[in-house]
Amino acid sequence: MDSMLVTGGAGFIGSNFVRRVLAETGLRVVVLDKLTYAGSLENLPPVDENPKIVFVRGDIADRETVRSVFAEHRPSAVVNFAAESHVDRSIDGPDPFIHTNITGTFELLEASRKYVAELEQEARKRFRFVHVSTDEVYGALGEEGRFVETTPYAPNSPYAASKASADHLVRAYVVTYGLPALVTNCSNNYGPYQFPEKLIPLMILNALEGKPLPIYGDGLNVRDWIYVEDHCAGILTALRHGRVGESYNIGAEAEKTNIEIVDRICELVEEHRPAATNAALAERGLKSYTDLKTFVEDRKGHDRRYALDAGKIRKELGWTARHDFDSGIAKTVRWYLEHRPWCESVQSSAEYRRQRLGLGE
Repeated sequence: MDSMLVTGGAGFIGSNFVRRVLAETGLRVVVLDKLTYAGSLENLPPVDENPKIVFVRGDIADRETVRSVFAEHRPSAVVNFAAESHVDRSIDGPDPFIHTNITGTFELLEASRKYVAELEQEARKRFRFVHVSTDEVYGALGEEGRFVETTPYAPNSPYAASKASADHLVRAYVVTYGLPALVTNCSNNYGPYQFPEKLIPLMILNALEGKPLPIYGDGLNVRDWIYVEDHCAGILTALRHGRVGESYNIGAEAEKTNIEIVDRICELVEEHRPAATNAALAERGLKSYTDLKTFVEDRKGHDRRYALDAGKIRKELGWTARHDFDSGIAKTVRWYLEHRPWCESVQSSAEYRRQRLGLGE
């Protein structure tokens, strides 16, 4: 049975991708994950009950670990999700972002290069390395236009700079060594299993508990949103049909301001858990979830707007997003309402209580 190595497969996007691969392919999935605060075995199907999934706990920046995984499991593909990904945390402490996002990607590329060189010709032709990146490498947009694959990189946070560095390493390994690799750049993801430090799950859970809904600056920063299942489908499409050396933007063209997101979440939480029945709101003398909105000091270097043009992957590979924002956010709110034990467990394990991050003090 052919194997696919999925690094960071116990994280938010990675675990959703693992589930898709298990459902749609005959591949065995080898998950390599360090299990940092945002990664959890609770995000994956039970590993000990499914012979098609193997879990290895390890750091992609550890050379011996990475090379031993290649030697033992002989993957026909590598999909690299492993990354520190929260901009606020990169402001507070950039070191882990350099370690994992740059050094870790380098170690994966080096291991892949040496592994591929030893493969027989047919196996070498089939091998693919997909590096999963972000739209943040492009920097910020004005009021018009969208990022395309040829937009110059202009990262504005330590997180974005670390991902841009990794993207450039992948390109260099394609050009210099002929490694059969490609890059995908996605817009903001949302959906099941996202750690509650990110905007959407943070707002859902805070609303339910009657806690403030912190909105950075004036709330008018714009992000382009994609439901995580659509993103994972795009990555699998790029893996199967993408051209070596190319990059593909994966986005759903769903631009929303942060305050629009918060307002929509308040409406959906109201539908499922009416404010009038929420004791946490009553204790504070509030009658509406929107009363919890609180404007706070903006993030340092906060990019004003992102928007991706996904025309290339649609035209060349036939992928398209299946969820518009309204359907995706409705499914997401329901998921978090129905999975409160998971929310409590992952926060407790990470000793995270939804405190403000990214002040850079």
